[in-house]
Amino acid sequence: MLDRRQILAALGTTALAALAPTALFAAASIKPDDASALLVIDVQNCFLPGGSLAVKEGEQVVPVINKMAKAFANVVMTQDWHTPGHISFASVHSGKKPFETVDLPYGKQVLWPDHCVQGTDGAALSKDLSIPQAELVVRKGFHKDVDSYSAFLEADGKTSTGLAGYLKARKIKRVFVAGLATDFCVAWTALDARKAGFEVYVVEDACRGIDTQGSLAKAWADMAKAGVKRIQSADIAVSA
Repeated sequence: MLDRRQILAALGTTALAALAPTALFAAASIKPDDASALLVIDVQNCFLPGGSLAVKEGEQVVPVINKMAKAFANVVMTQDWHTPGHISFASVHSGKKPFETVDLPYGKQVLWPDHCVQGTDGAALSKDLSIPQAELVVRKGFHKDVDSYSAFLEADGKTSTGLAGYLKARKIKRVFVAGLATDFCVAWTALDARKAGFEVYVVEDACRGIDTQGSLAKAWADMAKAGVKRIQSADIAVSA
């Protein structure tokens, strides 16, 4: 029979475990396997220094992603691929400026500077990405009348990119999300991945956010509520 000290010790351990944030992992404690996939979100010239929608410090994710990607046999990259005059561009809404919002048939839309227009250099993936084993590039946002942050669903919440089916056909169970920007395309991808039934990790130091009107804090809160795990790249075991 357990004595009082053993019971208290056990209760203390349980309480500490309950209080510990999900972001706490031992260094290099996660070993990606054949059921794991890395999703590299929108590391494109428009979101990097000099781009029309540059994310602060966005270029800093590239070496982190390149190193981390070596641990993954399965890698998917995404690419914003907008039509000219896309509905998400502030330039097509009279009197509106970038980062203002409008109500569209599918919901509230943040208006952006023109960016990632199909076939332009701004839409190209960063030349500094080095992930030769990447198997698929998912292009999104190419329907003129609806935006698409998530790699899984467009902003109407129902038009699928087909990524969930692709991953499930490959027997992928868990996905690791990195890229740009944390509070939009990364977060929407992570949330939709959870809805699709995947175990989801967002690699915080392999992402950067835009943070407009409190969007970054809200994104992390929404992801935590949905069961998305927040980790660092050092938590992933990468072979030398």
